[in-house]
Amino acid sequence: MVKYKMCEVLEASKRFFGGNEQAAKAWMMDYAIRSDDGDYLELSPEDTIRRAKAAIELSGNEASVGSLETMPLLPVTETRPKILECDVVRFQNNKEKWVAFVGLLNGYPYEIFTGLQDDEVGIALPKTVTKGKIIRQVNEDGTRRYDFQFENKRGYKTTVEGLSEKFNPEYWNYAKLISGVLRYRMPLTNVIKLVGSLSLKDESINTWKTGVERALKKYLGDEGEQEDVDGTA
Repeated sequence: MVKYKMCEVLEASKRFFGGNEQAAKAWMMDYAIRSDDGDYLELSPEDTIRRAKAAIELSGNEASVGSLETMPLLPVTETRPKILECDVVRFQNNKEKWVAFVGLLNGYPYEIFTGLQDDEVGIALPKTVTKGKIIRQVNEDGTRRYDFQFENKRGYKTTVEGLSEKFNPEYWNYAKLISGVLRYRMPLTNVIKLVGSLSLKDESINTWKTGVERALKKYLGDEGEQEDVDGTA
């Protein structure tokens, strides 16, 4: 497995963003895949796109790979705000209760965190909680974490720390992939098709995939787009 130095990743990412160092650092901190030791395993955002193509190829969906080749990806120039508004989307598959936290930037899905709601190491929320905030925090060692904060009926704030630590690491890595393409403004219909192409062998991953599709479809703004995604147009 190839590992990259921070300086290498920064320079390659700056080239991707047209010299914008702030955007490059934001990608490095929030979306680049690292090893357990903190080493960078991706050189630039182009690797996010390669991972998306590889995931589709694993499913044998050649048509989706072809569409991804010509898909317009708009480089992001803004740094992720510390606080994002968030929708909480619950769903159930195979009698398992799942929850998705969808971070929104200007009303558009920007990132997603998902996992089992009732797992012992998962997350449990009052059923009345449908909205909140995702807050990016910097730990003392320089690493980042994402907290979810909501208000109860009396207006008191409750913070759930470390969303990334609450869910299965494999789901977390796939969520980073999907959040990456959302961040680069891949059209939402295509993001949903990408998620739908992740027909992997692990049944739990396929269950998770179905829930992510459901969570993202609610943000399709027009009925024509919905029909196109469902394949009924």
